[in-house]
Amino acid sequence: MRVGLVCPYSLTIPGGVQGQVLGLARSLRGFGHEVRVLAPCDGPPPDAGVTPLGSSVPTAANGSVAPLAPDPSAQLRTIRALRDEDFDVVHLHEPLAPGPTMTALLFGSAPMVGTFHAAGVSAAYRFLGPILGRLADRLQHRVAVSPDAMRLAQEHLGGRYQLLFNGVEVARFAEGPVHPADGPTIFFLGRHEPRKGLDVLLAAMRELPADVRLWVGGDGPQTAELRQQHGHDERIEWLGRISDAEREARMRGCTVYCSPSVRGESFGMVLLEAMAAGCALVASDLDGHRNVATDGVNALLVPVGDPSALARALLRVLEDDALRARLIAGGRARAEELSMDRLAEAYLEIYASILAGHPVRP
Repeated sequence: MRVGLVCPYSLTIPGGVQGQVLGLARSLRGFGHEVRVLAPCDGPPPDAGVTPLGSSVPTAANGSVAPLAPDPSAQLRTIRALRDEDFDVVHLHEPLAPGPTMTALLFGSAPMVGTFHAAGVSAAYRFLGPILGRLADRLQHRVAVSPDAMRLAQEHLGGRYQLLFNGVEVARFAEGPVHPADGPTIFFLGRHEPRKGLDVLLAAMRELPADVRLWVGGDGPQTAELRQQHGHDERIEWLGRISDAEREARMRGCTVYCSPSVRGESFGMVLLEAMAAGCALVASDLDGHRNVATDGVNALLVPVGDPSALARALLRVLEDDALRARLIAGGRARAEELSMDRLAEAYLEIYASILAGHPVRP
């Protein structure tokens, strides 16, 4: 089968959707299928089998900034690639995002599957719902990655959706070099913006012992302000943007991974990656995180935006070896349940059913 995966976001800028698209492509190739990824790239493509569609433009979306490519040149490249590649199936991730996925939805001729990732609120869905709903009718099948994403799409677009959680490449995170930690170490990785809750974690650090270290990966609009407020704390190491290989090595080396997000999480993908890497987890008690984690089984979930509660949970995991081992074992089991290969098999069933002319029951 020849499959085209279309991503609206730049593949050279880290993001959950981008990681899912590239991981799914690798798993589908592992099953013997020809796969091409069409997406913007702000630099050399990060993986084999990628057709770059041009550079991205930072665009405000869902309380964050999305690297989209809505310019005419990217759309022309998309149309040309769809024509030249002659895919059996085209799989659109965020099919209604401005840029290549919406262009593929308008001009593609192959059967199309759409996966909806966004959750929370969407101004575009709210104001353009009827128009976007008619565009979505061009999809042969619709998938949502979480109950929140399904609710958002159904409310504004209508239609029926199959729930398929995101997947993780287990071996990629479980195996490889380990970045050594100097004592008890917490790892945070994400965009430095209000919804990710880094300020909550930094406030919690004030209540933790002097020997606890914190690795802070990523950057964003809050970086300068937060570094000014907390730069005097020598326990905190500001890493900036890091490579995928360093991310995975630090996950394997830290004592606990922390995700203190306060809103806007459709699916706790980073939690799943940390589970596969063998991390003990502490995270905020959001719907998106509960899609992946169960309190006391594979993570400790704490009230949203509460630094003191976060500090208490982190200290429990750092000091209690038995608890930490139990959370790690539960996390590894959960990662196996949601492996990328299992997700690829589910999508292959959808592709095959569509090509055979049999609609898939959501």
